[in-house]
Amino acid sequence: MSVRPRKKNEIKLSQNKAYQVILNPLVTEKSTQLSEYNKIVFLVPLKATKLDVKLSIEKIFSVKVETVNTILVKGKYKRFKGVLGKRSNTKKAIVTLAPGNTIDLSAGV
Repeated sequence: MSVRPRKKNEIKLSQNKAYQVILNPLVTEKSTQLSEYNKIVFLVPLKATKLDVKLSIEKIFSVKVETVNTILVKGKYKRFKGVLGKRSNTKKAIVTLAPGNTIDLSAGV
């Protein structure tokens, strides 16, 4: 019994959708240290998938993405002037770029 090779699905992504998937880059001390390993951290919507993030980064910045790791950060409960409140949940995407590709986040400032 032979196994038939899978067809690769070509997924097209519009420029508008790409900018909706990538909310903003996350610039912290830890994410700056990750840039030494060719990794960049972005905030993405809670419903964004790894494939959406990969296609969006490749479309916006014209780079080759190797892997995408996502982290769902649960919102903390905090007190605001004695009233208990909850921060909203966020999702981070750690994007590993292929060797030789770079993204300069400070260029737009």
